[in-house]
Amino acid sequence: MRFKDRTVIVTGGGTGIGKEAALMFAEEGANVVIIGRRVEKLREVEIKSRKLGFEIDYLAKDISDEDSCKAIAEYVIKKYRRIDILINNAGILLPGATHETSSEDWDRTFNVNVRGTWLMSKYAVPAMIEQRYGAIVNISSVIGLKGFKGAAAYCASKGAVAQLTRSMALEYASYHIRVNAVCPGFVETPLVTEGYLKRAKDKNHAIEFMNSLHPLGRIATPKEIAHAILFLCDEKSSFITGHLLPVDGGWTAS
Repeated sequence: MRFKDRTVIVTGGGTGIGKEAALMFAEEGANVVIIGRRVEKLREVEIKSRKLGFEIDYLAKDISDEDSCKAIAEYVIKKYRRIDILINNAGILLPGATHETSSEDWDRTFNVNVRGTWLMSKYAVPAMIEQRYGAIVNISSVIGLKGFKGAAAYCASKGAVAQLTRSMALEYASYHIRVNAVCPGFVETPLVTEGYLKRAKDKNHAIEFMNSLHPLGRIATPKEIAHAILFLCDEKSSFITGHLLPVDGGWTAS
């Protein structure tokens, strides 16, 4: 029960990495509030948590909207009295090379991936400052650290998240608030299975290509990324802040 009585917010908590992280935090004793736009997905996580013997709270909100982010923080503070951990996991990937990306897709990508991360942090941090304790984990990406063809907006947005992470780590270190980022490679999530693979002309070739990028020869499971998230929030990692942690099967080393 290493997170007993801690209060955790997980954005994008209805599926994939966010869902697994939320379940793990709850299993470890935390009060967990998941955020997402699709109520049915959030309810599925809530139901699953009850079957496992604990309970996860949820709010259907759009984290690219400032009033929604403010309302999330206010709800959590009113109900649980504190915000200890924030996982900025919500993100979208809209493919396209630089000259092929529409203004609408660019803005939508940045509104969710960057603006959402900033807004949730903006409204969660004051509670952490007051209690002089907090841990924030932003989800960046390997391709926020190195180039990748055909995903210009996503690469740029995840690079922005990486640099925001470093800035926040410096801004809040004196308040004992640690800010880190996890940078996954390809992960078996709806972003990949319902996005990348669905758009691929040859699904088998796309799978082979994804696997080939990782020296371990496969893509990650959501649980493998979730374990890294919990590690960065654990008191055992209390001297780690401002770090961009690739969890990528060796991709960045290749």
